[in-house]
Amino acid sequence: MISKYIGDLRREFAGYNGAKLVKDLMAGVTVAAVALPLALAFGISSGADAAAGLVTAVIGGFVMSVLSGASYQVSGPTGAMTAVLIALVAKSGLRGMFVTCLIAGALLLLCGVFRLGRLVEYIPIPVITGFTTGIALVIALGQIDNLLGTASAGESILEKLGSYFAIGFHVNLASALIGACTIALMLIWPRKWNARVPASLVAIVLATLAVSLFRPAVATVGEIPRSILLSQRLRFGDLSLGELPGYLPGALSIAALALIESLLCASSAARMKKEGYDADRELVSQGVGNMLLPFFGGVPATAAIARTSVAIKSGGQTRLTGMFHSLVLLLCALALSPVFRNLPLCALAGVLVVTAWRMNDWENIRQYFGKKLKGPIVKFLVTMAATVAFDLTLAILLGIAVALVVFLIRVSRLEVTSSRVENGKMHLCERDVEGPCRNAVVVYITGPLFFVNSGKLIRELGRVEGCDTVILSIRGVPLIDISAVTALSDYCEACAERGIQLAVCGAQDRVLEKLRECELYDKLGARRFYRSVDRLLVEMCGCAGNV
Repeated sequence: MISKYIGDLRREFAGYNGAKLVKDLMAGVTVAAVALPLALAFGISSGADAAAGLVTAVIGGFVMSVLSGASYQVSGPTGAMTAVLIALVAKSGLRGMFVTCLIAGALLLLCGVFRLGRLVEYIPIPVITGFTTGIALVIALGQIDNLLGTASAGESILEKLGSYFAIGFHVNLASALIGACTIALMLIWPRKWNARVPASLVAIVLATLAVSLFRPAVATVGEIPRSILLSQRLRFGDLSLGELPGYLPGALSIAALALIESLLCASSAARMKKEGYDADRELVSQGVGNMLLPFFGGVPATAAIARTSVAIKSGGQTRLTGMFHSLVLLLCALALSPVFRNLPLCALAGVLVVTAWRMNDWENIRQYFGKKLKGPIVKFLVTMAATVAFDLTLAILLGIAVALVVFLIRVSRLEVTSSRVENGKMHLCERDVEGPCRNAVVVYITGPLFFVNSGKLIRELGRVEGCDTVILSIRGVPLIDISAVTALSDYCEACAERGIQLAVCGAQDRVLEKLRECELYDKLGARRFYRSVDRLLVEMCGCAGNV
């Protein structure tokens, strides 16, 4: 992996010159302008503070860019991750979140080392779309307190929503007004302007000016330390081996989300830039970054499609774009921390509400519901509901389970038809077969044979009566499992007891191999297997009705 990394770096920087350096620098500045308000907002919404978000963007963004499996990935705190961290911080505190982040980083590192980068390919798109929408709902609902100046209690989003009925729902009009203006500005800001000056940055600058001038009674970010080594951070003395297993479920959720989000980002960006990526090395970079972040006071990070796409569209050439973005954010943290003191939380909440709306895969959602695709709709809704009600890991597992059930139902569709022998279906010769084979029935089976439909197979074969020979045409059977082989074996025994001769025609190589493996081939005998029904019928006519 190291030699491949060095080789990729050589190819990436081959022919690198001053012009490309300028492009990387300018793209890095542009990405930083987009990332700044998001880093502050995601830091707060994750249950930490704005400084933690900035540290994550600086340290995580730099380290992950250096080690990334692609030249274009830009990493940092993301909205999807905050949806997991909200409940985690409420339950275990910041120290618990730091330890969980460290374990998640180690899991990601192991996934990369053991080359598990293709795992994301086994998650159906409707499941990914469903959990993305579920996360968007968690993010949006989690901003109600900061957006409207209200207060809630509880660990999960559902508990917080329920607490409003117990403790009341008291809106701060100033917070609501600033939040609403932030949302409106981001929605009406022209797209062509947004490419140069992000609407989110304009919104938080205007909101900060308004609070500094008019001093409304709204919650603000407060002091941000001029350092990337925060006072609230993980120290080696905080680690206890005995308590690590208790953090494993949360770590699995964080690692699963980081794996999915980073690799989906890489896949999408690869299509945009028309350049490949190394999935396993990307997981290594995410793992190393997330193992380092807790020791600086940062929150878990992943590759972010919003920042990555901005980097590509802004002309970024190499991984230096992500590194420059982090350095620019570091300068902002050091130079502008007094300005951030008056940044209202309601404005950051407004930024996150719009971000949550935009992170939905609306194209796929419209396709599912517009075309009434029942399977994708079920997977989407189950995963979305599970993401809101439970946690990400369980939501993905439920979504995959539903997808498997839907898949099994669809592939288990078995078509079984039967007919008497007809001269019109003969292709090898024109001789009469209807007379000599008048007591034979051909059963045509189409579809995979496995445990789900083996019962149906036996029921359909049981309806075949009034004959002394049954010919099973299984050319349309692409695969067969042990349950179906067992069912066929039972049917063979039943035919033998009733004096009915049985033959099998047109078995594909994979099916024939399975029949041999399960000894049904030997049980029936090689003379009972034919390449086609035609060949069998010709032999039957030539052999006075013997198969």
